[in-house]
Amino acid sequence: MQEKFIKKHHILDYEDNYLKKVKLGITTREDGLSPFPRNAFNMARYIDDNQQSITQHQEMLAAAIDFPREQWVFPIQTHENHVVEVTEQDRGTNIDSLTERLHGVDGLYTYDENILLTMCYADCVPIYFYSEKHHFIGLAHAGWRGTVGQIVIEMVSHIDFELCDLNVVIGPATSTSYEINDDIKSKFEELPIDINQYIKTRGADRHGIDLKLANALLLEKAGVPKDNIYITDYATSEDLSLFFSYRVEKGDTGRMLAFIGQ
Repeated sequence: MQEKFIKKHHILDYEDNYLKKVKLGITTREDGLSPFPRNAFNMARYIDDNQQSITQHQEMLAAAIDFPREQWVFPIQTHENHVVEVTEQDRGTNIDSLTERLHGVDGLYTYDENILLTMCYADCVPIYFYSEKHHFIGLAHAGWRGTVGQIVIEMVSHIDFELCDLNVVIGPATSTSYEINDDIKSKFEELPIDINQYIKTRGADRHGIDLKLANALLLEKAGVPKDNIYITDYATSEDLSLFFSYRVEKGDTGRMLAFIGQ
């Protein structure tokens, strides 16, 4: 399958011939102002970085995608499965500075226009939802906890149209080099999908996991047609020239910003 995330400046832009209005993509780490380790395009205000540098990065992205910062929405993610609907009244939340609004939220969706949903990532899975027919967009943050918590199924539960009209894009995240232990594996065994398709045991208490595939299987289980789900080949833990990787860089790194707007 041809890769649909196309690199443009600081962005991997998702291109699909059927898309007319929805814009989605994710930033890269290149050519920024942050010290991770240098010249990094960090988009997270919640790490130790110069706040003005982040504002400048936001302005650069806003210009590149033609979506003013005033129309962006950003939640405070906590690796759970809480999903919230936002409206045009939420525009600007946590963009200039962080607040208590939208705290503990790892999934956003809206039917309103002129809104850009945003979240930060550095190995966890960005999952984009859209239906131009129904003026719907959504964005979820799925690390191993969010995947175990079936956040994608929680997202789908809020949709009020036929799932054949829903498209899902699974963006850049860690590869199967990501390993979990027996305790975490046991949590995945409780999910309603075949664990052997996305977890491979490598040794005592060592299991490689494909979080992108796990979420795709959950989406299929929820009723999303397989042909409506796109999975990128990009892996954050495999290409540190493009991506931040929390695990590989042991936490001392920036964050990319995934975004989807209409």
